[in-house]
Amino acid sequence: MHQSSFSEVLELNECFLQVLMGSPGLFGGHVSQPQPPQLQQQQRNLSLHEYMSIGLLKEAGISVPEGMVASSSEEAYAVAKQIGSKDLVVKAQVLAGGRGKGTFEGGLKGGVRIVYSPEEARDISSQMIGRKLYTKQTGEAGRICNQVFICERRYPRREYYFAITMERSYQGPVLIGSSQGGVNIEDVAAENPDAIVKEPIDIAEGIKMEQAVKVAKEMGFPSALVNEAAENMVKLYNLFIKYDASMLEINPMVEDSSGVVMCMDAKINFDSNAEYRQKKVFEMQDWTQEDPRDRQAAKADLNYIGLDGTIGCLVNGAGLAMATMDIIKLHGGTPANFLDVGGGATAHQVTEAFKLITSDRKVQAILVNIFGGIMRCDVIAQGIIMAVRDLDLKIPIVVRLQGTRVDDAKALIAASPLKILACDDLDEAAKMVVKLSEIVSLAKEAQVDITFQLPI
Repeated sequence: MHQSSFSEVLELNECFLQVLMGSPGLFGGHVSQPQPPQLQQQQRNLSLHEYMSIGLLKEAGISVPEGMVASSSEEAYAVAKQIGSKDLVVKAQVLAGGRGKGTFEGGLKGGVRIVYSPEEARDISSQMIGRKLYTKQTGEAGRICNQVFICERRYPRREYYFAITMERSYQGPVLIGSSQGGVNIEDVAAENPDAIVKEPIDIAEGIKMEQAVKVAKEMGFPSALVNEAAENMVKLYNLFIKYDASMLEINPMVEDSSGVVMCMDAKINFDSNAEYRQKKVFEMQDWTQEDPRDRQAAKADLNYIGLDGTIGCLVNGAGLAMATMDIIKLHGGTPANFLDVGGGATAHQVTEAFKLITSDRKVQAILVNIFGGIMRCDVIAQGIIMAVRDLDLKIPIVVRLQGTRVDDAKALIAASPLKILACDDLDEAAKMVVKLSEIVSLAKEAQVDITFQLPI
């Protein structure tokens, strides 16, 4: 396959697991180079706000700082008074890394701020809540901050890094630890890979106390705290398995000034395929932190990933979708999305798919590539015709259909008065949609209207 579209899709996944797999230094020679993603189903790995993850840890009996969430500056004031400490930390609840170095609308620097009174907590919160935070991960779009997490400030003697993730090369979960916590673990992995501790866990047997003790010792915990650290690791692993997590990251795990092992921060991602049995967790999802198109796709049960190109793609089957993006790229075009309608799509889902594609104003043309095996071509054709009519689409649409009931599908398209260009050959379809996209793009630049006539 053409490599460019792989990199585009890989860039979308900010999950720490991708960083692990993409960093040879972190796992040494044990991990092969990253392979093209096997997108059998889109992974919308749910990520929760920090205060929610901390809540799950607290329920599991894991040591965490005392803290509460607030949705307004006055609520922040009340929460700060309730905690009772004059040494507090106000943390913006935004699903993005690099909050501490971020900048808010209005100019406030830093999404993690130390305050010394309830009044100061109220003032800082008023500059965070309801405003966008811009970090390296959010880019220019930013992410809205609707809540702040106010917690007691603890004074760590030493900071460590601890995580659990699913790793293909180990065929299951692996504990990851480092004596260097509170910093970017990616930098540690690149500069000093020996500082990373790895301990694979047999998912059938579960974690053993001696494994956790081994990791705690190698991370550098003092001998008096090794067992306490190991107990927290066992609890974290059990939580990881209980909630079908795909990644759990504690940065930092600390030995605080009172000699207690504590998890100061928590980031947990959950496997989207487990939604049916993890209702409690998935009900916590904050859609204000997501691309609106992702929510629309989830409601319609479509596998969708937005990209930066100009050619919309509607395909059935993830492998075929990847191949379709590749062939568009091969002929000089740029795909605007990955969209797999699956093997059992209905006409309604096809309409929803077109709504998703055309909600991106950069889209100049659409390529529909359907191989009808389980999916009947005539059902897809009905959905295409319905969508083009209902949405009053003006951009050119190239349709390539092969497989079950393909002749019926072609007849439906031919009988419709709509300007849908049918093409039997995928290579020719890709060339055609790239050319049409270029024509529409040039017309828009010249600020002229164009119409397309079907060939006789």
